[in-house]
Amino acid sequence: MNHLLSIFLMAAPQDGKAGGGYEQIIFLVLIIVVFYFFMIRPQMKKQKEIKKFREGLQKGDKIVTTGGIYGKVNDIKEDVIIVEIASNITVRVDKSSVVREIADIQAKK
Repeated sequence: MNHLLSIFLMAAPQDGKAGGGYEQIIFLVLIIVVFYFFMIRPQMKKQKEIKKFREGLQKGDKIVTTGGIYGKVNDIKEDVIIVEIASNITVRVDKSSVVREIADIQAKK
C-alpha cells in the first residue's frame, strides 16, 4: 500500500497545476470505499450467516453439502457431522462443508 501511495505522490502535476496528486489520492480512496461497501462487506455478512447456520444445526435437520450431497443430520460433534444419506447409510462430513438446509432450496424453486 505504501508503495502504491508513493507512486501517486511522486506523480508530476498535469496541465501545469500544482498539487495534482491529491485528486488521484482522493480517487484511489473512493475506489477502496466502493470496493468495501459493494464487495467485502456483503461477503463478510454472508460468511457470518453461514457460520451462524452451522452453529445452529441440530439432529434431524435436512442439509446439503458443498459437494451436493443431500442428507439428514444424525449426530453433531465438534468439527464433524454424521449425515444419513439413505436408510442406514451414514457419512462423516466436515462441518465447514455444510452449506444450507433443504427447505431453503425448495423455497427458491
